[in-house]
Amino acid sequence: MNNVLRLLLFTTLLTPSFIIIAEPYNTDTGKKIYAQLSSSSRSDEDRARDANRKPVQTLEYFGLQDDMTVVELFPGEGWYTKILAPVLKEKGKLYLAVGTSRLEPKLDEFGLRQQIEIVGKVEGFNKTESPGFIFDIDSVDLEVENVDMVLTFRNLHNLSAVARKAVNDAVYKALKPGGIYGVIDHTKRHMEAFAAETWRRVDPVLVIKEMLDAGFEFVDYSDMHAIAADGLVYDTRHESINTNSDRFTLKFRKPK
Repeated sequence: MNNVLRLLLFTTLLTPSFIIIAEPYNTDTGKKIYAQLSSSSRSDEDRARDANRKPVQTLEYFGLQDDMTVVELFPGEGWYTKILAPVLKEKGKLYLAVGTSRLEPKLDEFGLRQQIEIVGKVEGFNKTESPGFIFDIDSVDLEVENVDMVLTFRNLHNLSAVARKAVNDAVYKALKPGGIYGVIDHTKRHMEAFAAETWRRVDPVLVIKEMLDAGFEFVDYSDMHAIAADGLVYDTRHESINTNSDRFTLKFRKPK
């Protein structure tokens, strides 16, 4: 092959018709999740966190399907709610439970009021005397049964051991056999003592143990939210981390 033919072949292979671009999703539900990222209900601040939080990859990993009944625990100000509710509105159902006070007044503004049901009874929900915002909870009743999936994003670090047990027991009761419990949180070093500098973190090994104690099966983990630059020595809002904390992603199942 002469040099002219080589050049022509090289140029042809680089033309757009030969470039294969992978879709940013792997399932039909993933396609719906991806489409929702451009929704008008989401702010510029919401979108700025997409690259870090990886909502399509995360929800596909947990196995979300658009016909599921799903409970989101501690929804905060609704970052994930704005994605989950529209994806589930036609065939599935989204429930919000525990710590919904910040989000509930904004549901009309976000156009999500008709797509969501708020559930759950909580007793003894009080801040502890520890540094940071650590809460005790005596008991939780999610008031739903046989749901397909329960999700919580960066919330377990806010709970005492007693509170985590109450929440995990309630989740176990609410899930159907084979139902999935998906958990993401800020990583803490294994067996590191509680300290003010790292209170906004939780030990993933401890989380796994507590889930097993509650009766769940450990299905899998993912390193999709791992960040090596986070040395796990500062609070996750420390300026050196700039919200890019190392996070663990764990998947549990209620036994069939």
